[in-house]
Amino acid sequence: MNGLSTHEQLLQAVGRVAEAALPRWGLGGAALKMINHSENTTYLVTPSSTASKSARPVILRVHREGYHSVNGIKSELAWMHALQAEADVLTPQAIRGLDGEEIQTVSHPALPHPRNCVLFHLIDGEEPSQENLIEPFKQLGEVTARTHIHSMGWKRPPYFERLSWDFEHSLGAHANWGRWEDGPDMTAGRRPILQCLVDTLEQRLRRFGRAPDRFGLIHADFRLANLLIHQGNTRVIDFDDCGIGWFLYDAGTAVSFFEHKPEVPELMEAWKEGYRRVRPLSREEDDEIWTFILLRRMLLLAWMGSHHETDLARQEGPAYCADSCEMAEKYLSRYG
Repeated sequence: MNGLSTHEQLLQAVGRVAEAALPRWGLGGAALKMINHSENTTYLVTPSSTASKSARPVILRVHREGYHSVNGIKSELAWMHALQAEADVLTPQAIRGLDGEEIQTVSHPALPHPRNCVLFHLIDGEEPSQENLIEPFKQLGEVTARTHIHSMGWKRPPYFERLSWDFEHSLGAHANWGRWEDGPDMTAGRRPILQCLVDTLEQRLRRFGRAPDRFGLIHADFRLANLLIHQGNTRVIDFDDCGIGWFLYDAGTAVSFFEHKPEVPELMEAWKEGYRRVRPLSREEDDEIWTFILLRRMLLLAWMGSHHETDLARQEGPAYCADSCEMAEKYLSRYG
């Protein structure tokens, strides 16, 4: 049995779990349409014709096994609630099941272990157009700064538990997404330049430090696919990777998968302009923006190596390593 068949069977099995989860919210018989599969699998849920005519579609997320604990998911949902209530950051809110719980642990014979499932309200908006990103990046800078200010002042719940995105858990021995050396199209000729890059990133991050105004709870995936624009306002979705890391890592995630494009410097200037409307950005922080863009780039290289079966890895993987080497040479010529 080839890998593709195994992957397709997994998606079918997860779909059965999703179907089994719907009655937990009184949505038995609703239509399911898979809209994304990466760490988790998400579905658009359209209530059946027998439901209330005013019932809107919602989003069901079936969590990947072993990525987050129940307390980890609870921590994510708690921050999303707090950001919307206290920081004017509009996020999808979880919907409680019939038993009053936001997280439903669902079993099905198609899978050997149960999966955690969360249902979210569907919020209005569209992903920013690739045609003109200057204004969306200014808005993204603003909303990122608001999340950072809230993060520094938020009293975390006693059950709080999230992933760490420090160097050790990004590109080090305990990397959350696997080894960057296993990225797509990695060759013996490409490893030395990328190893030099990783070593330089580690040194600069150590020097940059983890002061509380630089390191804390972050979204960790502020890429365009996780932004919605509605009536001129930027809304944020998918907090699944939120965890403890450098605030500037959020800047690096903004240009995920197109870090090498020529328009990125201009876009980052727009991001910084928006950020500074809300929160100061020091000269030292400004100078390290590309450190975090390259940190994110190497994390994505690792992610595609450990998630090679996903559509995103198949689409972005073929040229990603070669382009990363070119970016590494340019970065090292300045910072190495």
